[in-house]
Amino acid sequence: MTEIKTNIATFDAKTITVRGKNLVDDLIGRHSFTDMLFFLTRNKFPTSAEERVLDACLVTLMEHGLNATTLITRLAYDSVPDQVQVAMAAGLTGVGDVFVGTMEGCARILYRGLQEGGDPDVYCRRVVAEFQSAKKNVPGFGHTTHSPDDPRAPRLFEVVAEAGLKGVYVDLVRRLGAALDHASGRHLTINATGAIAASLLEIGIPVDIMRCFAVVSRAGGLIGHIMEERKTHSARHIVNLARKHIPYEDPSVE
Repeated sequence: MTEIKTNIATFDAKTITVRGKNLVDDLIGRHSFTDMLFFLTRNKFPTSAEERVLDACLVTLMEHGLNATTLITRLAYDSVPDQVQVAMAAGLTGVGDVFVGTMEGCARILYRGLQEGGDPDVYCRRVVAEFQSAKKNVPGFGHTTHSPDDPRAPRLFEVVAEAGLKGVYVDLVRRLGAALDHASGRHLTINATGAIAASLLEIGIPVDIMRCFAVVSRAGGLIGHIMEERKTHSARHIVNLARKHIPYEDPSVE
């Protein structure tokens, strides 16, 4: 039987060690929360450029107002107000392909494009044609509210540039957007998830765990909604609205 080991953390009566670093002497008060997220993911501390980009992505994802994930949190908090972790966990289950956690699809396209090499414009046209043939939306593009452009995308690209990173994935997502616009005959914005996909790839975050960062970020935002729910009791109002506007209909009556 293969012996299973961990290289994440250990402790004894006097010390706590995290990936070879003494928690008290090396980490507490010396590194930020964003530093530690990167450290635990990449097994190295970020450069100042990498930290800035990751922090910008976390800030972008943290808060989007009243939506499915935050309303779930408020309703759950109203049911179990003495167990705030239940409300937060309930809201975080909504981080998925529809809300918040959709950057992986775009990131896979961008990562594959850089791995294949060749003419990036030819690659982008091929990707767009494949999605259109399958009658599917290209992930990372379009937005129901932010039109014609999502203001978050260019700001994230500015942060990548200001940090001095190469911007190869930012360039590719822009080329993909141009190919999509040409094939569609209309402009489709690069949305926040598309911009975050490119930004996280620039700092070496693996595609398959990008959604984890969305969960971490959104958890911070949910704290604000729980604090407000304690004062406003909006969940009760939501329930009352549902009762008022979604009437019962006897199934036996046609």
